[in-house]
Amino acid sequence: MDKTKQVVAAVPRHVAIIMDGNNRWAKKRLLPGVAGHKAGVSAVRAVVKTCAEAGVEVLTLFAFSSENWQRPVDEVGALMELFLMALRREVRKLDDNGIRLRIIGDRSRFHPELQAAMREAENLTASHKGLLLQVAANYGGQWDITQAAQRLAREVQAGHLAPDEISPELIQGCLTTGDQPMPDLCIRTGGEHRISNFLLWQLAYAELYFSDLYWPDFKSAAMREALADYATRQRRFGKTSEQVEAEAPPSC
Repeated sequence: MDKTKQVVAAVPRHVAIIMDGNNRWAKKRLLPGVAGHKAGVSAVRAVVKTCAEAGVEVLTLFAFSSENWQRPVDEVGALMELFLMALRREVRKLDDNGIRLRIIGDRSRFHPELQAAMREAENLTASHKGLLLQVAANYGGQWDITQAAQRLAREVQAGHLAPDEISPELIQGCLTTGDQPMPDLCIRTGGEHRISNFLLWQLAYAELYFSDLYWPDFKSAAMREALADYATRQRRFGKTSEQVEAEAPPSC
């Protein structure tokens, strides 16, 4: 097919990123693993800035999975301290730049001090209308679908909903991202090619982009390259290329 005639995707409304490779970045430099996570904070700043400038509406970052609790106790403790420190330091920058912060995931396992810092950061930026930055912490796609199913089951049990009324739209609305557009682009750094229990329902039709760069090295140029690659994709959602092209508005 002539690529000049393809209907391409332009700027994604919602970008989701699996920030992988922090430990390997540190190991390569003979540093402790937490050093890689600290270095990764600068990559977060760069990617947030690039996405905001590009016109992305939602950026969801996979910061800590429900499976990450299985890591060594000292590493988990260091990650929690880093998370708390980053919340307190970075939220002012988000506020200054009109970026809204939301934490998604099961917060119940976090220390009360960290939970309080999450609430404070969200409240500080709640009124902003710019980029929505969603940080997935103690998050798992299976957990997200399970809690959505439990919410709907309670509605059925209370007599407010019939089982036959449960639809994909209802389930989607009960997910932690239910009020946001589905991800258009999912990026994973670190050279791995899997989604690792991240946004399982939401990634059904997302374009996937894999980078060999470790997360601390994934800065503005790499983010722009991913967005440029996305802009060449033709998103068909089950239709044929011919159907998509026929439905596209005429170009100037």
